[in-house]
Amino acid sequence: MIRLLLAEDQTMMRGALAVLLGLEPDLEVVDQVADGRDVLPHALRSQPDVALLDIELPGRSGLDAAEDLARELPACRVLIVTTFARPGYVQRAMAAGASGFVVKDDPAEHLAATVRHVAGGGTAIDATLARRALREAASPLTDRERSVLTTAEDGATIADIAERMHLSKSTVRNYLSSAIGKTGTRNKVEAAHLARRNGWL
Repeated sequence: MIRLLLAEDQTMMRGALAVLLGLEPDLEVVDQVADGRDVLPHALRSQPDVALLDIELPGRSGLDAAEDLARELPACRVLIVTTFARPGYVQRAMAAGASGFVVKDDPAEHLAATVRHVAGGGTAIDATLARRALREAASPLTDRERSVLTTAEDGATIADIAERMHLSKSTVRNYLSSAIGKTGTRNKVEAAHLARRNGWL
């Protein structure tokens, strides 16, 4: 029996996945969470064979949770299951230690087969996404530039960003200027939106 943990913040989607996967004779959903911060503590307690993680989770992203699992529970394989089919996300997921990346509109039987493949030690990436990810460059942003842009996404001022991140305003300006230059955009909001579209945030 392959033991599964589901991390999905949309209750209906999480419930549907649990039912569909639970119908498979060799799959058992042993834990479910709605917040990315709960992935690691729940996984340490329930010891799943495979964790199916959405990317856009509240609290902590599925990509960050994948890194947590790779570090603290390496026996647990990670499969990213998302609606966000962005090549940058594929690159980040693989760098975070994920074993697979599939989109939610795939047929249920394909997801079950992918879970078995990943649980058996294989790697599974949507073929179209894999080709696009190989063609596109990895994120040019540093971790700190990504953090500043993420904070800037909602239109926050430099003073707001500095306060939230406990940085000086001049340091925030430097990070934003660098990120704007690297993304070829005109301002911090454009840079944040382009980085989000490319899966760099």
